Amino acid sequence: MPVRPVLRYPHPALKQPARALAEGEDPTPATDDLLDTMRSHQGCVGLAAPQIDAPVRIVVVDASCHPKARDANNGLLVLVNPVVVSSEGAEVAREGCLSIPHLTANVRRATHIEVEARGTSLRSEGFEARCLLHEIDHLDGLLFLDRVDSLATDVFRRKRSSGK
Repeated sequence: MPVRPVLRYPHPALKQPARALAEGEDPTPATDDLLDTMRSHQGCVGLAAPQIDAPVRIVVVDASCHPKARDANNGLLVLVNPVVVSSEGAEVAREGCLSIPHLTANVRRATHIEVEARGTSLRSEGFEARCLLHEIDHLDGLLFLDRVDSLATDVFRRKRSSGK
């Protein structure tokens, strides 16, 4: 499957909600492209289908090898039509995004979440939960900059632009 270009802000597709895949609709072409594209970017731990111009509700996340992943995690996740069904706790931490490669920002996110997706239900915490929430936001047309408290004090120019 091909590595696809990652859309960059302000591409209008990044601000559009993605459509749910119908029951029986095969997610494989999009998931294969998402995985190949994510793996082609060193340090990238997640990607959402809208970022590769596929307007469907699919995310891939693998935080298992990231140094910030101190908590237990679920390994490689490929989620179709994910929905956050519960969340608790809150923590502010720095986030980046392949679609906004030159900036990072302090973003408040839940520390423990439960997600349901086609064929699965899972719990996540810490860094992995942050990654899942970030990617699921993409499915709703939200970027991490939409979640910062202050554009003046919480957004930073990235020292290097290598992914999330």
